[in-house]
Amino acid sequence: MTNQFPFPQGQQGPPFGMPGMPQFPGQGQFPGQFPGQGQFPGQFPGQGQFPGQFPGQGQFPGQGQFPGQQNPEGNAPTSPPPSFVPQQSVSAFAVDPGAIRGCLFRNTFIWLRNGNSFWFFPTFVGRQSVAGFRWTGRRWTYYGTDLNRISSFQCF
Repeated sequence: MTNQFPFPQGQQGPPFGMPGMPQFPGQGQFPGQFPGQGQFPGQFPGQGQFPGQFPGQGQFPGQGQFPGQQNPEGNAPTSPPPSFVPQQSVSAFAVDPGAIRGCLFRNTFIWLRNGNSFWFFPTFVGRQSVAGFRWTGRRWTYYGTDLNRISSFQCF
């Protein structure tokens, strides 16, 4: 059999990796892994996470547990919200992401500009949006909206 590719002097096969499959350093480190599927240091096959993360944490740096967080990220609350409806405080300005961020993982009553209002359990606040779980009267459902659609809010 004739080698089609030149190898460094004294080597009989590919310079590294699995026999018959040329690979670059840092790629294909685990059996059954294809070239181009490089892994981060300390990662097990199939995790798809960043260094220093443990299973169950967020997939992007900066996600994960917040101080005082009682609910794992992405899970709906296990109990219904309070049974009362708070009195609305009127706001003429758009809701600031920094203000509503203080309500993360807390029961929050939301008033929308269209007149709708409901209990909400925010789990994510972005620059222009908020997402979490909305109480339907019977159960929590995942919900997200633009911050400019919120008239006012109050967290408990």
